[in-house]
Amino acid sequence: MTMILHDYWRSSAAYRVRIGLNLKGLGFESVSHDLRAGEQRLPSYRSVAPQGLVPAIEQDGVVLTQSLAILEWLDEVHPTPAFLPADAAGRARVRALAYTVAMDIHPVNNLRILKTLKTDFDAGQDAIDDWVRRWIAEGFAALEAMAGAGDYLSGATPGLADICLVPQWYNAERFALDTAPYPKLAAIVARANKHPAFAAAHPGRHPHATD
Repeated sequence: MTMILHDYWRSSAAYRVRIGLNLKGLGFESVSHDLRAGEQRLPSYRSVAPQGLVPAIEQDGVVLTQSLAILEWLDEVHPTPAFLPADAAGRARVRALAYTVAMDIHPVNNLRILKTLKTDFDAGQDAIDDWVRRWIAEGFAALEAMAGAGDYLSGATPGLADICLVPQWYNAERFALDTAPYPKLAAIVARANKHPAFAAAHPGRHPHATD
């Protein structure tokens, strides 16, 4: 049965899963839910993903949500190429790098938080943009210090940490963050973006991309 990915072209979390699927060489059907129009909150989608968030994966009657859970599931059922190192300490290190993005930067900067800042706290666009840049900068400073000497955050080959970093870098550029203080991250992202799996997952190449 074809794997179905419920996503949105500009969702960072869905972008991660697209990268992961591409790295594993897995085909999938994209079903898009326009977050700006609130389509993720429709009852028809909540029957699939009760949180009303993207991404979600459907295959053979199994539905999985949350991007990191999906990525680790992919790594377990399709172990090559591996997203995590073989040793326990290495896996913990890569997870820490990935979580810095997925659990610290991203949750405070996702669309529903930015909309709440605007509607409930009267934040203007300049203030919202400053908010986004603040938390990305804080997280990137930590990642820059934590980055090793390998070609990727995850080591010699791309893995879970890089899958999280690249979509967040895309957001950093969208919000005009000065990325000059993060030369290690910039080199990793530039290398990753030349990789076919990352390039094919880019929002600009999504079949439902708009402006």
